[in-house]
Amino acid sequence: MKRSDRTRRAKPIRRGTRGLGAAKHQRRGHLLTEQRNRRSMNLDALTLSDAFEVMNAEDAQVPRAVAKAKREIVRAIEMVSAAWQHGGRLIYIGAGTSGRLGVLDASECPPTFRSDPRMVRGIIAGGKKALWRSVEGAEDEASAAVAAIRDMKLTRHDVLMGIATGGTTPYVHAALAEARRRGAKTIFFACVPRQQVRATCDVDIRVLVGPEVLTGSTRLKAGTATKLVLNMITTLSMVRLGKTFGNLMVDLNSYACRKLVDRATRVVSEVTGHSYSSSGRLLRAARGSAKTAIVMGLCGLPRDAAEQLLRRHGGRVRGVIQSAGTGSRRARTARARSRA
Repeated sequence: MKRSDRTRRAKPIRRGTRGLGAAKHQRRGHLLTEQRNRRSMNLDALTLSDAFEVMNAEDAQVPRAVAKAKREIVRAIEMVSAAWQHGGRLIYIGAGTSGRLGVLDASECPPTFRSDPRMVRGIIAGGKKALWRSVEGAEDEASAAVAAIRDMKLTRHDVLMGIATGGTTPYVHAALAEARRRGAKTIFFACVPRQQVRATCDVDIRVLVGPEVLTGSTRLKAGTATKLVLNMITTLSMVRLGKTFGNLMVDLNSYACRKLVDRATRVVSEVTGHSYSSSGRLLRAARGSAKTAIVMGLCGLPRDAAEQLLRRHGGRVRGVIQSAGTGSRRARTARARSRA
């Protein structure tokens, strides 16, 4: 074989270098998240105190950037809460930090809202092992994303939220396309303008936090923005489902740990006006359900009757309190406290 033939033959790309082969075809230097931050140009030469000031000032811009995306975030919340009301699911998908934050938010919902673990799910490129270490090239695997969506058996009742702060992740875009093909609703989240990266989806959330203190490190401001938006979507969607009374978690999983037993007991006491010890007894009689314990305490009902009354009002404590027949002094006090 001639030497020229050997040099022309394509060399196999090893797993750890897949991104290098794609780099020459996808230049990303124009993206907002890849720009250099003028405030941190001499980051390595700053005193620690000055570096702190720069980073803290940049982080302070994130909530303002989130506020500018209010309309799209509200639409996403409406979409998710409607899906849940019809038995659908919210599924996050992303790579790296974006995927980890989706998994984190999903894992916090069952203890906070006593929700079914299947109600909010998180998918990360590279699978479970990518939660604690980088899996090179996983974000470029479009076929793996399609397979993951197929495994989830998405339907028209479900919502898929693709998270790609830099906007271009092939894994996320492939997942969105497959979800749409299956009739599911789709949300896209990125920290680059629509003019730089287009996305085909039902709700397109863009939070423009600007260049990072450390160029291209989207685990920083972009990651913070992601966490804030995911917090809003799940929390406010759960509120719309009646998982709270005022700002109290009346549907938390009190059996999860001692801390939550204490919190649930205090919630029951706060709403009903019963003592801490009496509220603890109500909670135990309600098999750990603060929501049921509250209705038992306010209405003087046994557990089965309290659960039936809650079902009649869609699981909403406020609906029970406001209903006719709960005009007791304790119920009036609970209404007053909820308005305070």
